[in-house]
Amino acid sequence: MAGPRDPAERCSCRNTNCVERPLRRLFEGLAAGVAACPWPFVLVPLLLSGGLGAGFVFLPQRQANDIEGQFTPTWGPAKAERDFVRRHFPTNDSERFSAARLPTEGAYAALIAAATNGTSVLDAAPWAEVLRLNATVHDAEYERLCARTAGRCASPNELLSRRGDAGPPEPGSLRFPVNGSVFLGAALGGVETDGGRVLRARALKLHYYLREDGPEAQDSRQWLESFLQSISSKVAELRLGSIQVTYFTSLSRQQEFEGNTKSVIPLFSITYFLTITFAIVSCLRLSCIRNNTWLASCGVLSSGLAVLSSFGLLLFCGVPFVVTVANAPFLILGVGVDDMFIMIACWEKFKEKEKSSVKSLLAETYSEAALSVTITTLTDVLAFFIGTWTAFPSVRSFCLYTGTAFVFCYVYTMTFFGAVLVLNHKREQGNRHWLTCMRVDVDKDQAENSCLYNACCIGSCSRQPSQPEGEHPMSIFFKKYYGPFVTNKWIKVLMVLLYGAYLGGSIYGCTQVREGIDLRNLANDASYVIPYYDDNDKYFSTYGPRVMVVITESVDYWNESVRLSIESCAQNLENISYVDKNLSESWLRVYTELDKNSLIDINSKTDFLNNLNVLFRDQQSFEWDINKTQDEIEASRFFIQTVNVTSAVDEKNLLNELREAAKQCSIPLKVYNPAFIYYDQYLVIVQNTVQNVVVAAGAMLVVSLLLIPNPLCCLWVTFAIASVIVGVAGFMTFWNVNLDSISMINLVICIGFSVDFSAHISYAFVTSGESSANKRAIEALSLLGYPVLQGAVSTILGVVVLAAASTYIFRTFFKIMFLVILFGALHGLVFIPVFLTFFGNFGSSPHNTMSIKLEHRFRNDKDCP
Repeated sequence: MAGPRDPAERCSCRNTNCVERPLRRLFEGLAAGVAACPWPFVLVPLLLSGGLGAGFVFLPQRQANDIEGQFTPTWGPAKAERDFVRRHFPTNDSERFSAARLPTEGAYAALIAAATNGTSVLDAAPWAEVLRLNATVHDAEYERLCARTAGRCASPNELLSRRGDAGPPEPGSLRFPVNGSVFLGAALGGVETDGGRVLRARALKLHYYLREDGPEAQDSRQWLESFLQSISSKVAELRLGSIQVTYFTSLSRQQEFEGNTKSVIPLFSITYFLTITFAIVSCLRLSCIRNNTWLASCGVLSSGLAVLSSFGLLLFCGVPFVVTVANAPFLILGVGVDDMFIMIACWEKFKEKEKSSVKSLLAETYSEAALSVTITTLTDVLAFFIGTWTAFPSVRSFCLYTGTAFVFCYVYTMTFFGAVLVLNHKREQGNRHWLTCMRVDVDKDQAENSCLYNACCIGSCSRQPSQPEGEHPMSIFFKKYYGPFVTNKWIKVLMVLLYGAYLGGSIYGCTQVREGIDLRNLANDASYVIPYYDDNDKYFSTYGPRVMVVITESVDYWNESVRLSIESCAQNLENISYVDKNLSESWLRVYTELDKNSLIDINSKTDFLNNLNVLFRDQQSFEWDINKTQDEIEASRFFIQTVNVTSAVDEKNLLNELREAAKQCSIPLKVYNPAFIYYDQYLVIVQNTVQNVVVAAGAMLVVSLLLIPNPLCCLWVTFAIASVIVGVAGFMTFWNVNLDSISMINLVICIGFSVDFSAHISYAFVTSGESSANKRAIEALSLLGYPVLQGAVSTILGVVVLAAASTYIFRTFFKIMFLVILFGALHGLVFIPVFLTFFGNFGSSPHNTMSIKLEHRFRNDKDCP
């Protein structure tokens, strides 16, 4: 019968290693199997990766780069509003086209002609060139496919439709923004007026709409594709000197976004070259026998196999592949190499301390290194899978692919790389060369040769083969110089002040966070859409979206009190600061004015419905704003014009104020514009980010309490998570990164990586056997300072090439990952050690003899830096 359990092994408030001990035993059993028969653990991952990698044949089918579908909230209110508009106000592009009444952006090509040299586009020379440009675009094929109203193509610009091929309007003959009954706010840009009359205009916009609701829809798409291919050369042939032309189509944003993945593919090879080089240099030794070059290469290969297996599996399962997923391999490579360093460090440590069998060595390595890798992997995987609880499909896809890849990376590290460790150990025991695997024999004459010859051909630089090398210089640096430096009392005061400045700057940055993704950032930096967006912002930003206000239920319009309620609601909407009340368009106001002028009677149901034909004769377009059945009006709409919507803050405020005003109305209203599909991200981006961060941070704390047997250490981990997240969120504002679905991905990553640096330093501190807090901090830094630094460098190397990407998505990934690693390492190497010294009396584990010091979990390697 077993004796009573040692008190040191019991769970308590200060010793929570109930889960840690069974895991150690589990890993020791796995190590025994790998050491006994390593080849299956090498071959099975290779074969499995090859089989699962076949899933890449489904990649073209799984690509889901629809901007609206991936970068807007799945259940955004604007999507429901669009569906309602489609059902109740169907369009007819062949007979009664109206751009303002479209439920979508439509199918179109747009050109902005901006006058050069500070002249006006209404001057004779620029106007003549605009007419030539219009004639070039308006070809016979466009005439066949164009959206039509009143039997002819919808005009690309109101001024052209009125003047035809005539000369430009006389100065002062046009009023702005409304000329007669025509709204010119979207037709002329950079306008200078005098008493409402146009003196000059810097730019003119041409919109060529095509049919998209009939059999010609596919032909319209082909025309747009042909337009994009030929417009540059056609504009060049025109030799325009008085105007500068930028262009855009309804396909442009999507096509440019889909091309982003291709731009980053060349960076993969650079990344793998850098990472392999770093890994090899880190593990390079002056010994042709004990050189760990193959271990480093296989560690990088293990990460590559994890990407191949995970991506292939999810492609087999039909998970959408979004362009944001292309960031994942860079991240996985850096993390996988970090795990490799931990495994090599523990292996070399135990190998040097005792002459044991390979089974014993691997069991000791797994019992220490595997637990550390398990903690970091589990926290990272949890962070990613929690990140799938979001309203943005692009974030869900990224988190699912990356979280699954981390699982495979962990499994392959425990199996494939462990088996490679065993095979490499057998090579060393056989005294075989690292490159040729030929036995290296040493005799006295050979030992007298040069250091270079001995290192390459004998086994070490010294004259005695296979001599262990001294302690690594970086470990000496952290032990003798850096550790005593940061524990100096004046330096600690300085570090506290530095942390205060860091925290203050971070909090200020958080208050300045900009929300939402700028659609131009979805395109390549060199894309033709960027100059178009710039000109549009420069010349046409005064007037924003024209918003539909939809009465969604059947109401008694013939009841005067109902009409007054509708008018009150309309005025409330017009009183919003972003709305120009003079530019509204309402069929009910015109109809009511006819009644007031005693031209018709609308105060009974029969008269109201029968007299609508009088309204439609005067204003035919109003017929499209009323969904009328035989005896009732199911829905109707009117329009308001927004102004000065020039930033993401304006877009968010506009949407919130419009919806709040509609909600307060006694009449059931919805407000809609196709742009609101993208504005909806402002409603959920902060909420989703906070939700994911809080839930993930809570999960990290639970994992830490279960796997790190010291509650104080867990509290420091939680502190570091919160501090790093605040820092990244704040400083990304200073680096011109918005809070959007792309940066939200990285903030989720931030949680997992915050644990990686802080948990191990703090645990090394609390398990140290030194007498004073300063000595314990120095010991923790000497054991883990270089491994933490090395892990940070390897992860940054995995993503640094993305800094050279020509696309916002990938540059943003680099920026935030750089901040995450920088601040994580700063906490692990500077702030946490200093703060721990202030609470040293409360941090000591009561069972240091039973707690395995964390140097075994990380690098304290004398041979493999």
